[in-house]
Amino acid sequence: MQITGRQINLIYDINKEDCTYAFRNIDICLSSRELVGIMGPSGCGKSSLLYVLSGMRKPTSGTVYYDDVDIESYSINEKARIRKLKFGLIFQKHFLIEYLSVLENVMIAVDLNTEEYKDKAMDILENLKISHLAKRKPEQLSGGQKQRTAIARALMNNPEVIFADEPTASLDHNSALEVIGVLEQLKDRSTIIIATHDATILRNADRRIELWDGCAISKV
Repeated sequence: MQITGRQINLIYDINKEDCTYAFRNIDICLSSRELVGIMGPSGCGKSSLLYVLSGMRKPTSGTVYYDDVDIESYSINEKARIRKLKFGLIFQKHFLIEYLSVLENVMIAVDLNTEEYKDKAMDILENLKISHLAKRKPEQLSGGQKQRTAIARALMNNPEVIFADEPTASLDHNSALEVIGVLEQLKDRSTIIIATHDATILRNADRRIELWDGCAISKV
């Protein structure tokens, strides 16, 4: 899947005198099987850009295309279906369900409780080095373990595109590199977009797009 943004803007408080640009006049093209880093300090528009590119927020102006189709031509249900079947979403917050185990939280992504999917979920947890936590509830986990669980959930559907918003924010540096290593292994079948302020985890990125005050100031 190719995702293209053309002259996309997102403005907060648009009807007020002092409106705020989350980002402005962004042109971006995300091709299949590449790892793209979106870098910049807190508040520069990284997260907002991911939300717009994933169809979770409508841009104030400009157009986002999925394989040359304007995303806004899809209904709400159609966009939700695309996100469920084609996207893996990793947020800064974990959004785990507290009364479910780690394994159950991961399997929510497929809505099927079969041995095949259990085995798949356990393999992902093993790769993320938390398979021993499969029966624990979120309240029994550290912040880093919760984030790994959320990442495992995002990988269950073999997503064509992975949107990761500060996926290593709650991890120590070594753990962060391990998690990014897992994501890098998926590049042969997925497009991976990582928003982060930490350049060290993007050392193997195909491209880096740097934002400053909502503007793309450089591409590497």
